Amino acid sequence: MKSAVILVSGRGSNMRAIVEARTGLEVKAVIANRPDAPALPWAVERGLATRVVDHREFATRDAFDERLALEIERLRPDLLLLAGFMRILGEAFIGRFAGRMVNIHPSLLPAFPGLRTHRRALEAGVKLHGATVHMVTAALDGGPIVAQGAVPVLAGDTEESLAARVLEVEHRIYPQAVRWFVEDRIESNGRDVVQVRGTGASHDWIVSPRNAE
Repeated sequence: MKSAVILVSGRGSNMRAIVEARTGLEVKAVIANRPDAPALPWAVERGLATRVVDHREFATRDAFDERLALEIERLRPDLLLLAGFMRILGEAFIGRFAGRMVNIHPSLLPAFPGLRTHRRALEAGVKLHGATVHMVTAALDGGPIVAQGAVPVLAGDTEESLAARVLEVEHRIYPQAVRWFVEDRIESNGRDVVQVRGTGASHDWIVSPRNAE
């Protein structure tokens, strides 16, 4: 059985989607960088172990990264899943877990890395927007793509309405990507290319939520 530690900062809706999807993944712990993260009581209610490594207690980013890495290594997970974890991790941390870190980003990467993705998509006038599950590398939101889900950008969309539809896609593609990892269908060199065995032609998994027509 594949195991994972899930990192969260807030409500942890992608964490919930992964847990509720029953992918066969063993969640060894949910770790938050904020003690007030709403994800934590939800995890506790479902019998999941939780930890807090509060970034505000550390003088430097490196010190925080080191403590977080030690907490994770004690648990010996196969995967490290970032699910709304709002801290930029340093190169040394990423190097320790290279090839095992997975993140979800609210855009169709490589478009709109970083923050305010929905606003930037609307400002750019794109017709498709979405979410990307990707491996984590030192390049911000630049790791190999595992899965993507797309939604149309509709006339009259606001940041909020577009974000809500993209979130529905996130909750579908992240559990699917986790399931591929659990089934040992992911092939990656950790840097450039990810392939998923048994999906046909491409590693991309493009979906559109049912209420987006």
